[in-house]
Amino acid sequence: MAGGGLSWIGIVRLGLVQTALGAIIVLTTSTINRLMVVELALPAIVPGALVALHYAMQILRPRMGYGSDVRQRRVPWIIGGMAVLASGGVLAAVATALMSVSFVAGFMLAVVAFIIIGLGVSAAGTTLLVLLAKLTAESRRAAAATIVWLMMIAGFAVTAIVCGKLLDPFSFPRLIAVTGGVGFLAVVVTILATWRIEDGAAPVARVDTAPRPPFKEALAEVWADQRARLLTIFIFLSMLAYSTQDLILEPFAGLVFGYTPGQSTALSGVHHGGVFAGMIGVAVLASAIGGRWLGSLKLWTVGGCIASALALLCVILAGLAGPAGPLKASVFALGVANGCFAIAAIGTMMSMAGEGRPGWEGTRMGLWGAAQGIAFGVGGFGGTVMIDVARATIGAPEIAYAIVFGVQAVMFLVAAGVAMRITGTSAQQRLPFGRAAPGVRLGEGLGNA
Repeated sequence: MAGGGLSWIGIVRLGLVQTALGAIIVLTTSTINRLMVVELALPAIVPGALVALHYAMQILRPRMGYGSDVRQRRVPWIIGGMAVLASGGVLAAVATALMSVSFVAGFMLAVVAFIIIGLGVSAAGTTLLVLLAKLTAESRRAAAATIVWLMMIAGFAVTAIVCGKLLDPFSFPRLIAVTGGVGFLAVVVTILATWRIEDGAAPVARVDTAPRPPFKEALAEVWADQRARLLTIFIFLSMLAYSTQDLILEPFAGLVFGYTPGQSTALSGVHHGGVFAGMIGVAVLASAIGGRWLGSLKLWTVGGCIASALALLCVILAGLAGPAGPLKASVFALGVANGCFAIAAIGTMMSMAGEGRPGWEGTRMGLWGAAQGIAFGVGGFGGTVMIDVARATIGAPEIAYAIVFGVQAVMFLVAAGVAMRITGTSAQQRLPFGRAAPGVRLGEGLGNA
């Protein structure tokens, strides 16, 4: 441990937990979604509603964060949450297989599965970031958040690509076996990665020994903090735009380009690989040049949103061009742009977790996690509703998907406009790489509203 906090090895250990979490999520929200729409020929609103349900459950994140604040123990929440998440993932695969025989029975089981998935993500994801903020020295927090996020994206990408190969030739028993194997490995990795880590590093965050107020009072106090409230609103707006393509990208590849389940799963890996590359690219540019501009939150937030809109235009043009269109290149570019704007929000969220009343990191992180979860639920479900309506009205899938991707691009442009209009707040902010960017402030860079 360095300086009373986690060493870089300790940070990477916690990053492995995020990798495990991402490995399960990519199968449940991408692969199973595609199977319902293409193989089972169900309306996109069916998986959209299920995934929205799992995000709706994440409104409990602040309560779970508060629970870990009260007990000041995070690892039990992390391991328990991962076990719940893994069981939900396997149950979702079983439910999908059951839908091929009885839709009603399969759908009812899927509802239970996605509720369990939402609970698992909320418990494990929230307390993991809280533990990271609690045990990491202030000088390392932003970089630690970036490392952990990149490792989650790596979990998305590697799982999508490897499992994409394992799923071909496709069968439902193979799907259940692959999902079960991923879930088992995720739990084992989580147990090993968190072994004695909470006891081996002294907390570097401030400690509050005062009696804890009731949950509603604690949440109200966090919401009353202007900086926390602005960051919450920004996370909701940016993640709403980001999440709209989540549940329609793989079906789009299957219906317009004729991709197999394995190929469309691998395409999801291409997108997450692009996000990974975008974040790494920002890190390299900021550390090599840095300064006021390349170290600025505003540059990467606004620029990333605009670039995401332009990449979506490329996806639209690829779809209109047909099977010969450059789909993979366009999806990779979209991932790169997404990674650029996301990295600014991640570093800021981690650095702000310890602000306000000491000892409330879980409640604050839970509030931001709930904003992200709700945005993902609304965005994912909204995307499926729009595509179902567009296909029913227009018929031609390439035109229907072009309309929905166009709406998403507009949302990214609106998010960029919001970022340009926001005035600064009190604390200077910069990306966790390179030299300081004097005069760059949180609101100015993040695009809070």
